[in-house]
Amino acid sequence: MTGFFTGGLLPLNRIFDISRIKWIAISICLAAGICVSAENSSAQNLNLAVVYSDSLTSTIRTLKGIEGTISLKYPGAVFKEYLLTSSQKTIDDKMAELKADNPRLILTIGTFATKEVADKIKDKPIIFSAVLNPETSGFVKSLQHPGSNITGASLDIPPEIQFKYFKKVITNIDRLGVLYTEETANLIPPAKAVAQSIGLELIAVKIDSEKDIPEALEQLNQKADGLWSIADRKIFSPRSTRYILLNALRNGKPFMGFSRHLVESGALFALDFDYKDIGRQAGKIALDVLDGRDPADISVAVPGIVWFHYNEKTANHINILIPDELVAIAKEVYR
Repeated sequence: MTGFFTGGLLPLNRIFDISRIKWIAISICLAAGICVSAENSSAQNLNLAVVYSDSLTSTIRTLKGIEGTISLKYPGAVFKEYLLTSSQKTIDDKMAELKADNPRLILTIGTFATKEVADKIKDKPIIFSAVLNPETSGFVKSLQHPGSNITGASLDIPPEIQFKYFKKVITNIDRLGVLYTEETANLIPPAKAVAQSIGLELIAVKIDSEKDIPEALEQLNQKADGLWSIADRKIFSPRSTRYILLNALRNGKPFMGFSRHLVESGALFALDFDYKDIGRQAGKIALDVLDGRDPADISVAVPGIVWFHYNEKTANHINILIPDELVAIAKEVYR
């Protein structure tokens, strides 16, 4: 019998040793399986809040970008949506519900929703999206160093990109004019520096109220070759916007709007953004926060995809020929 066990087969003590090793391995695998299940369970229980204040196409696209990006890593993540509309009491009730739900983090879409959440919640990470001028709005201390529990993806296309497009449209432009108020004063010095770096002079005129607009535009019409705009609520009311656009047409000044809606109303051209891409950027930032990064240390993202829009009727009226290369890539042409 001894020869039998010492021939082609293993001795009994070796068999028992291997069996013991297999049981240990199986135990480890089971433990690992339990760990994986726990990790999956954690992902399944990842509760996130999404807060917005309208159902516009831009908001829906932003939401899809957010959810699609986060779901790639956390397919079981639960997104509870909070629509802030109607009365202030309804909004307050929604905010109370959000706090009671205790989400892991909060994603906001748009300035109104972001302000409501930022004002009321200080102990949760907040990732905003589709917000103009987050620094001027008071959401972050600076775009590079937000400094609190909030950061996100803005709609602000960097001035350098805007000015370069202006030079593509008007190749011989030297001086750009812009109106601003105290609300947007912090945007002017860096914009001037950027303009100078690419061979432009930015002539900025500060106003205190809408009644100052006619005189300010008169100054700019005498000095500037074209007009740039920044989103400033104290300047662009429906009435003043109409006046500014008509003034630019009468004086033959190419006017760059801060959104495609101004192009539709008569501005020569504007750059716009892909809202789904803005949502994806917010989603990526949210993933960084879920991985342990502090929102205070995550720079605000700017649009990664930029669309060109122009108004053909305006171009013809002020004798501007839009370059073929821009016509070819235009997202929207208003006629």
